[in-house]
Amino acid sequence: MNSFILIVFCVIILTANVTANEKYVVCYYGTWAAYRNGLGKFDVDNINTELCTHIVYTFLGINKRGTVVSLDPYLDYPDDWGKDNLRKFITLKDQNPNVKLILAVGGWNEGSAKYSIMAATPKIRKNFITSSIQIIQKYGFDGLDIDWEYPNRGDSVFGQDDIDNFTQLLKELREEFDKHGLLLSAAVASVKSMASLSYDIPAISQYLDLINVMSYDMSIPSDLVTGHNSPLHKRESNVVISKENLKSVDGVLEYWLKQGCPPEKLILGLPLFGHTFKLSDVKNNGVGASSNGPGISGPYTATNGLIGYNELCLKLRKEAWDIKYDNSSKVPYAVQGKNWISYDDAKSLTAKVKYALQFNIAGIMLWSIETDDFLGICQSDDYPLTRAVNIALGRSIESSPTQGSSTSSPSTSKPPTIDPIEEFHCKDTGFYANPEECSSYFYCVKSASGNLVPKLLHCPGNLHWDQKNQLCNYPDQANCYA
Repeated sequence: MNSFILIVFCVIILTANVTANEKYVVCYYGTWAAYRNGLGKFDVDNINTELCTHIVYTFLGINKRGTVVSLDPYLDYPDDWGKDNLRKFITLKDQNPNVKLILAVGGWNEGSAKYSIMAATPKIRKNFITSSIQIIQKYGFDGLDIDWEYPNRGDSVFGQDDIDNFTQLLKELREEFDKHGLLLSAAVASVKSMASLSYDIPAISQYLDLINVMSYDMSIPSDLVTGHNSPLHKRESNVVISKENLKSVDGVLEYWLKQGCPPEKLILGLPLFGHTFKLSDVKNNGVGASSNGPGISGPYTATNGLIGYNELCLKLRKEAWDIKYDNSSKVPYAVQGKNWISYDDAKSLTAKVKYALQFNIAGIMLWSIETDDFLGICQSDDYPLTRAVNIALGRSIESSPTQGSSTSSPSTSKPPTIDPIEEFHCKDTGFYANPEECSSYFYCVKSASGNLVPKLLHCPGNLHWDQKNQLCNYPDQANCYA
């Protein structure tokens, strides 16, 4: 019997008592979305706590002494009229006492050098652990997520020594966290070609409660050819290759499980964003077509080569795109002239969840909730992708938004959706000014029966709807005279 099949069989027998209702949904929250414009603006008030078992606040960093510090004091703290985001985040417990709130340290922009030095130096390592516990306890977090990107890669200072140093860091964190009943997780590279350079998987698995495997960015816009962000399977070809060497979700699962990661700790990370490419030749537009680099950006994320699902779903509704589905990789992609986008929808995410469940993994991680259609602009419900993952995991959730919309006042940043307005008549799908007043606007969508239905939305704060630019704007720039 194939050794991997034997491992999987034993795992299923040993953990047969774990039910679907106990599966985790780990939601990463990109705090920088508070600075986005219009419908892309995302604050703590927008978080639906019923859709996540764990919510991860990203990111804090460290200084040269290893002390955990804010990367954006104005956002995180109340000083100098700051937004006091850390305190607001902890109040999510008032909505759902069962949700676990995790503080993340690191991230791509932090690089590797500071963490390489910290993990290699006992005194600095101790300071990191002490300061982590202090800030966790000060605000009331449930644990810490280490997002060192990546040991022994990038601008690492100590190279291969990072692998053992990372393990030692986690060991010492575990010893101190156990004294306080704190959770410890890490976000880790997914595919073998990268993960094998950074981790002693059996060793780190001893000390982590959850291992969030980032199974996306498998093809990136700087590649010379188009490719899928997060394919479930490899594409059909005549090349024989081991699954664990593949840039695919099935390959990631095989590699991590074979290396000794306990399935009850493995969290499969899936994307709520897509990658965009610029085709070299409009006639050659399939998977693997020649690319000239990063493609279009979304209006809110404003980064060439990247687009949130909340941005993409509007494009696909309002513009002419050729939407294709890769039957081998089980993911969609979209083409418009020289524009090429790899993304995930509810169907592709569901397929990945169902595939992963056969290995009885602990759950799914989502990067990141502020790029889902969190306002329900393209769907009847908010967070359609996050909801699809919950449903695929067998979690019981409400069929409509339950958090924020009923408790938020008009001054909060969540524009509440209300019942269709009979007095307003839609001429076509899209956004329309409210002729009665400036702080709200209509979004016309097609119902299941095909009829156009208006939804009334509200601008955050004191902003007015700007019909020309299709966003909430400052009153003196919105040109609204209702």
